[in-house]
Amino acid sequence: MKRTTVKLPDDLDASLRYEAGRRGITVSELTRQAIESHLVVGGRRRLGTAGHSGRSDVSHRIEEILTSELAAP
Repeated sequence: MKRTTVKLPDDLDASLRYEAGRRGITVSELTRQAIESHLVVGGRRRLGTAGHSGRSDVSHRIEEILTSELAAP
């Protein structure tokens, strides 16, 4: 496992520590969970930002794309 240093504003650090204590887990574990849930959903990468998909029809198909992504296991 790699060690990473992250600089946080005092209020975010306090919220992180409070939530970790409330859940009864370490700050490291809560941080890993938050990063993982932000990057991956159900084993699949989350949708990227618009304009970076390499497709020109995203704006026309957004409802279809969102429906398929949200319905995926």
